Amino acid sequence: VQLQACGGGLVQAGESLILSCTASRIILSISTVDWYRQAPGNQRELVASLTSGGFTNYADSVKGRFTISRDNTKNTVYLQMNILKPEDTAVYYCSTEFLRTRYWGQGTQVTVSS
Repeated sequence: VQLQACGGGLVQAGESLILSCTASRIILSISTVDWYRQAPGNQRELVASLTSGGFTNYADSVKGRFTISRDNTKNTVYLQMNILKPEDTAVYYCSTEFLRTRYWGQGTQVTVSS
């Protein structure tokens, strides 16, 4: 299982970014795909989840600002991040569990300046 994440960058507070996570079609069709993030000195935290059935779940800290979605034609899961805050600064990872094993993408840095 390979996950390819990209789209991070440096933005100012209040701006937007969209992260992309490309996976194989079978993964997207049967597995939940998650976005996690890890800031320096902090534990990795779950930011958003998208089930194969289309159900979503968000951390309280990003509700109303972040949206997770999927484009099956591109085998890609997106994380649209709006109204970014400095506390959103972290390395973002896409992840999925398949056959009882958790897989991780390589991480993409998001930095939000105040």
